[in-house]
Amino acid sequence: MANIYEFLANGFEEVEGMAPVDIFRRGGVNIKTVSVTGSEWVQTSHGVTVKADIKFEDADLSDADMLMIPGGMPGATNLNAHQGVRHALMAQYRAGKRIGAICAGPMVLGSLGLLKGKKATCSPGFQEYLTGAEYTGALYQEAGNIITGEGPAATFPYAYRILSYFIGEKAVRQLEVKMQYAHLIEEAKKKE
Repeated sequence: MANIYEFLANGFEEVEGMAPVDIFRRGGVNIKTVSVTGSEWVQTSHGVTVKADIKFEDADLSDADMLMIPGGMPGATNLNAHQGVRHALMAQYRAGKRIGAICAGPMVLGSLGLLKGKKATCSPGFQEYLTGAEYTGALYQEAGNIITGEGPAATFPYAYRILSYFIGEKAVRQLEVKMQYAHLIEEAKKKE
């Protein structure tokens, strides 16, 4: 089973942080939320308090198949300032393992130089922080072992794409049907 860790800092965006956790767990993938606040408790950008699975200080990330960063402000800024998160992301990247970041979160990857020469997306207005990247504005953008997502509304397609890395596209399609996401997309296409 794959192991994914998602870093949470005060000010993270609820949808971008929690929807992937829900989707991955429904898909049978092991995901743990990792608080960087010094406690298990993290406050979201809209004042919701969430209990993370583990504190950063107690996390062993050596088995990580993927590390993830949600967006939200000042959550992304707080993650960018956390030296442990920065070191973990660099080690993950150097090992050729997967990294995901959505909304304002790709700014952390940009500040580390991990997006140079790659296509990337983020919340409009944050593209200036994607140092050396080609901004695409796509809902999600894959570039080697990195995937970036645009923002809250892009969380579902972003998370389903990530899940497909670990359980395959057929199983993801079945989950999309079960969660009524496939129906939502079909209805939207009918209206076009």
